Amino acid sequence: MEYTTQMDAARKGIFTPEMAKVAEKEHLEPKKLMALMAEGKVIIPCNKVHTCIEPNGLGSMLKTKINVNLGTSRDLTDLNMELEKVNHAVEMGAEAIMDLSSFGDTQKFRRKLTHECPAMIGTVPIYDAVVYYHKALGKITAREWIDIVRMHAEDGVDFMTIHCGINKETAKKFKRNRRLMNIVSRGGSIIFAWMEMTGEENPFFQYFDEILDICREYDVTLSLGDACRPGCLQDATDASQIEELITLGELTKRAWEKDVQIMIEGPGHMPLNQIAANMEIQKTLCHGAPFYVLGPIVTDIAPGYDHITSAIGGTVAAMNGASFLCYVTPAEHLRLPDVDDVKEGIIAARIAAHAADIAKGVPHAMDWDNEMAVARKKLDWNAMFDLAIDPEKARHYRESSRPEKEDTCSMCGNFCAVKNMNRILDGEIVSIFDE
Repeated sequence: MEYTTQMDAARKGIFTPEMAKVAEKEHLEPKKLMALMAEGKVIIPCNKVHTCIEPNGLGSMLKTKINVNLGTSRDLTDLNMELEKVNHAVEMGAEAIMDLSSFGDTQKFRRKLTHECPAMIGTVPIYDAVVYYHKALGKITAREWIDIVRMHAEDGVDFMTIHCGINKETAKKFKRNRRLMNIVSRGGSIIFAWMEMTGEENPFFQYFDEILDICREYDVTLSLGDACRPGCLQDATDASQIEELITLGELTKRAWEKDVQIMIEGPGHMPLNQIAANMEIQKTLCHGAPFYVLGPIVTDIAPGYDHITSAIGGTVAAMNGASFLCYVTPAEHLRLPDVDDVKEGIIAARIAAHAADIAKGVPHAMDWDNEMAVARKKLDWNAMFDLAIDPEKARHYRESSRPEKEDTCSMCGNFCAVKNMNRILDGEIVSIFDE
């Protein structure tokens, strides 16, 4: 092969089949796409082993993509249920699936995903190491942590979250500047505990160059994890979060030197008024690398409704530069999401992504909305259902309260402004009460 990674190809002027698909989807000139990829501002996570993938690009100037977190836990280990969620997620338009399994035969599930699923597949190797070695956390060696990274690359995952920004210096700053909620990242808390127990440096930071060699070999995108992301509004934009972001920016440059694709993970819980500034800080400190955000969740008081709190934050984040939204379900903070929770989370995230694309002027983003407006003007209910982001729910609402006349709904009836304007502009007589 004439290139190692998609970034390497872009820098060599090679227009790959993956780039061709992304350029077509994004209405982007090939040369422009390649220039952005060469700079690291656009990525196409696409492991060479994951041959059934449908390539997608991530970058602030592209359509905003969404990720769906799934996976088994000690309390719920039903692989068939997780696969059902995967299938639903892909059907509903999710571009990425992140396997966060922390119990059971994780490799079996991971390999099934990379052999059958067309979405980008992401993982967090630090979770899997604890499962795979099945021994006390403090007994896992630095070498063993890195070996799991290679295993995931060999299994075909397209991007990995690596918690490499919380090194000894970052940890010292965290301990000097205590938080209301401490560290809420699962991977971040695991590696922080390991460092405290062993006294050793974070192996993902210490052996970062070796990890880059693995990623270059398989073309795995590194998602630089935000171990110090805020877990409540009070902790947002604090010293630990910014210190880690500075480190991630330094590591980004090192990755680009080896042609490894990078994205940066971000908050977390954050007041609405801080989100735009955080996007600008990230773009500056991390040199325009694509930003992948969890939410952000804009209030801490809505368990059961966090798909809404995150959609609010996600829209603001994406319109100000975030490239990739990690969905949040109504089950966030409460339990492992079921199939219905996954659907609610995906729809909320897709609405946020689409609203942001319109706001930031992505080419043709508003075409869909214009088509809906035409269908509504014509009172074409079937066209409205077909265009709806969730056709099933739209049809259900219509059927649950049928109007007396098909050209209205049960809310407005003869008072329907759309129907009456159509008639009066066509020269007809409008008689609301006599019809």
